[in-house]
Amino acid sequence: MRKRPGTLPRTIAVTAIVTSMVWIGLGAWLFNRHIVAEHDQAGLVADAGLQQPEPRGAQPAGPDPADYPALGIPVDRVRIAASGLAIPVAGVAQSDLVDTFADSRAAGARRHDAIDIMAPDGTPVLAAAEGTVEKLFVSDAGGKTIYVRTPDGRRIHYYAHLADYAAGLKEGETVARGQVLGIVGSSGNADPEAPHLHFAIMATEPQRSWSDSSAALNPYPLLGGR
Repeated sequence: MRKRPGTLPRTIAVTAIVTSMVWIGLGAWLFNRHIVAEHDQAGLVADAGLQQPEPRGAQPAGPDPADYPALGIPVDRVRIAASGLAIPVAGVAQSDLVDTFADSRAAGARRHDAIDIMAPDGTPVLAAAEGTVEKLFVSDAGGKTIYVRTPDGRRIHYYAHLADYAAGLKEGETVARGQVLGIVGSSGNADPEAPHLHFAIMATEPQRSWSDSSAALNPYPLLGGR
């Protein structure tokens, strides 16, 4: 029987289309099985309470300097002096500290009794030691200030000229060494062109108030200054 002209090419074309559809369908089926298998494996890992390994090259999560107004200030570690105190400004090294404890203030009327730790606006201010926030106080001289009493009640750490407090910080709160208390600024009588943390340590007694007079201790050697 003679085939009509054009029948053979048409048959070849139809066969090619059908074959392509078969391979496409088979590929989709295999792909779906692969995805389902991956999901099942992830579910088994989760059910077993195990953590899947991080992709190659992934870094462990840590504090992000972009969370703070002062970009580029390293806050991934707290520098601890031999005394056990943390340097209370992120990114400041012991070699950066300057001993201004005995400097005069108010045209020579009084001694500084603290050190000024220079840092850009917005640099995180850290708790030098564990303690309890005894007072958040705003004054003409110190601006936004924080008084933190150590657990034995015999030391008060004073942080002044802050631009702001850490979100949620409140009186009566227990803070850990290295915890962010606020950010560096120039509130109070500080020079806006020279933002810094005014940090003081006061020797006191457990029964005495944060506002009672006390003996000032020089923070410079306690923070490992050179």
